[in-house]
Amino acid sequence: MKYRRALVTGGAGFIGSHIVALLLNEGIETVVVDDFSMGRRENIPNGAVVIEADILNGDRLDQAMAGVDIVFHQAARVSIRHSLDNFSDDANVNIMGTVSVIRSLIRHQVKKLVYASSMAVYGEARYQPLDEEHPLDPATPYGIGKLASEKYCLQMGHFFGFEAVALRYFNTFGTRQTLTPYVGVITIFINRLLSGKPPMVFGDGRQVRDFVAVEDVARANILAMKRDLGGQVLNIGSGRARSVNDIADLLIRKINPALPAEHGPVQPGEPNSAIADIAKAGKLLDFRPNFDLEDKIDAIIYWNREKNSLKP
Repeated sequence: MKYRRALVTGGAGFIGSHIVALLLNEGIETVVVDDFSMGRRENIPNGAVVIEADILNGDRLDQAMAGVDIVFHQAARVSIRHSLDNFSDDANVNIMGTVSVIRSLIRHQVKKLVYASSMAVYGEARYQPLDEEHPLDPATPYGIGKLASEKYCLQMGHFFGFEAVALRYFNTFGTRQTLTPYVGVITIFINRLLSGKPPMVFGDGRQVRDFVAVEDVARANILAMKRDLGGQVLNIGSGRARSVNDIADLLIRKINPALPAEHGPVQPGEPNSAIADIAKAGKLLDFRPNFDLEDKIDAIIYWNREKNSLKP
């Protein structure tokens, strides 16, 4: 079906703002709800309606939801380590915030919800690559919250008659990612190197990750919008393995070859390795990643240098 008006929670953020751009390109009127705790106003493309609000504020959310027929729920606390130290805040935003969004969209008879889930729902990998049938055994409050929110979205969609789909993102990289000490190893490494500091690799660096471009993640959301996927969960990744050492070496060569990586202790809650099986997304969405890290890395370095006024 053709959607006329979309709501993107966290639409000023890293992934959300890229989704907003694609929705506007589709000719869909787009509303952004963001409290700007992490997102930036300059990330939001021209043409979007912006409502500054916390997703836990039901009145403001209802104001934003008026006339909406599809919701992309991206707003979240996105940090495994933060969730360990601040599990109450993590649950309040990630679980109760999702409940708040669902409650509002039911009141406004919204037709569809696309939920941003995470590979963290799997916990430690029992086999590789991770398919959607892998046991769900999250090892952190963040993963627990994402899994609980998935269940709320899918079950409430079934009970109340709206279509719900959950996309489990793997390690997303790209421009517009807000720098924090906890999220986005590529963004963290780039900013350390631009500041004259060596990248800090936790553990031996041999652990492998599935790095997927934010443009591909945003496109997967648009593909999910266009297909009937009620009750489905789908991995969104590249399907390719890259070690943390490989990432550090690439960025060192690009930015400052005189700064070899340093190694620190393994961080609690971080999975050893996680690679996505994206066959289901390929079948149901016709999703294939268009970009590899090498295709985007120069633009990402430039964006971080300009936004944070850093010189190598």
